[in-house]
Amino acid sequence: MDEIQQAIKEQVEAHPVILFMKGTPQFPQCGFSMRASQALAGVGVEFAYVNVLEDERIRQGVKEFGNWPTIPQLYVGGELVGGCDIILEMYESGELETLVKEAAAKQDG
Repeated sequence: MDEIQQAIKEQVEAHPVILFMKGTPQFPQCGFSMRASQALAGVGVEFAYVNVLEDERIRQGVKEFGNWPTIPQLYVGGELVGGCDIILEMYESGELETLVKEAAAKQDG
């Protein structure tokens, strides 16, 4: 595993909820990243994020890491949940809140 893949793996394992996105939650750089971060903020759980625009190696590496071609990408409990469409569907159904709160509770417990 190369150093970028290792760095991504460490970040995913270190944070119960982490969003790889373009920009930041305060200043998203694309609409998909904005909607994904707003959905996460809407469930009221703190989440980590990585601005993939700061490092092209991370931007490409995260696509390979999760075998997912687009950004944003949400990882919860070390597992890839998916991109914007999946995040929004889960938010609307209530699944996202349950999933992230359970992951956060495991970390705290």
